[in-house]
Amino acid sequence: MVSYFVRYRGQAADRLAFARYYENEHARVLRGFSGIRSLILHQPMGWNDPFPVQPDGTELLAQMTFDSAADLDAALKSDARREARADFARFPAFTGEVTHQAMTAKVIF
Repeated sequence: MVSYFVRYRGQAADRLAFARYYENEHARVLRGFSGIRSLILHQPMGWNDPFPVQPDGTELLAQMTFDSAADLDAALKSDARREARADFARFPAFTGEVTHQAMTAKVIF
């Protein structure tokens, strides 16, 4: 399995509007990626850790999964990818950085 992560590190002017747009509008575009198996959205939550840790400031982490690197490569070259890039201009206001990373997974337990 191959995962393609898009991390939105920063702050949305309206967190709820940003999350809703991604889930209800942008996901429709991503569904058009050839070979995509799933889209998992990770959002921050409050937690209590007894040790001092530094949250990384991620507003949203999108994880798209594919069966292979070849499937990911095809998706990234598709018209749906170009549409997804254009759709970013329609997102609710967001200030910060957006990063992309492809990774393979190995389940340990």
